Amino acid sequence: MKFNVKSALSYNVNGPTTFIFNIHALNTSSQTVLEENLTIDPAINHDVFTAHDGRSKFMRLKIQEPCNFSMSYSAIVDMSYKIIDENNSENLVSVVELDSYIASFLYPSRYCQSDKLMKFSFKEFGHYATVYDRVLAITEWIYNNIEYTSGSTDSQTSAIDTITERVGVCRDFAHLGIALCRALSIPARYFTGYAYQLNPPDFHACFEAYIDGDWIIFDSTKLVAVNGLVKIANGRDAADSAVASIFGNAVGTSITVDCQVMDDNFQPFIYGGNQKAISFQ
Repeated sequence: MKFNVKSALSYNVNGPTTFIFNIHALNTSSQTVLEENLTIDPAINHDVFTAHDGRSKFMRLKIQEPCNFSMSYSAIVDMSYKIIDENNSENLVSVVELDSYIASFLYPSRYCQSDKLMKFSFKEFGHYATVYDRVLAITEWIYNNIEYTSGSTDSQTSAIDTITERVGVCRDFAHLGIALCRALSIPARYFTGYAYQLNPPDFHACFEAYIDGDWIIFDSTKLVAVNGLVKIANGRDAADSAVASIFGNAVGTSITVDCQVMDDNFQPFIYGGNQKAISFQ
């Protein structure tokens, strides 16, 4: 399945500022970037680098003088995913058997204070028979108990804030899902990407849980089909995967995002009930 993704961002820079952007579609075993293009107007020197784990792709640029600038990115991405029958999923993989990368997604992080949600998580979800059922129950609980309201939170909102105030956006839904999974010793990581048929169009966040040797994707917002996602990055939470990080004096003035499917046979997949799972690698 091929997708055409686009994003455009504009900024008003008032003084020396360094930007780190995270908008490139990733090349992974299930996602191939066939072509891509990046334009910055006016032209500004920049460099592209990967995160310490070799996965996420970042672009850095530095501006010394006040100015206005814009940048646009586009890519054609070929997607594939693995369908997994989780009806007979095994018990939780022992922590001692996890490699260091996967184990790193068990710990509390800035926005996902799983250590403060252990009692709640075990009470609400600990009785489910399989790991997949627990994560699906977490996803459904968030969908049914947290109100999705655009603009209701900010960059400081954490999973504890979300479960207390019972309102949030996709970023907050993802953080809460991650925190509740980790509270049950289920590795979980943040997912940010482009999303087909998201309304209004924007970058989208959800989460992946590590189950039986696969990273399974879950979206508590149910705003898009999980097979209509194009991955930009993974991280412990949004602090690792922010679309734009600004170090200096600048203000964003506009942002547009678009994701279109290029094939005619797209069949949307949204979890609900006793269904098979989707894994992106």
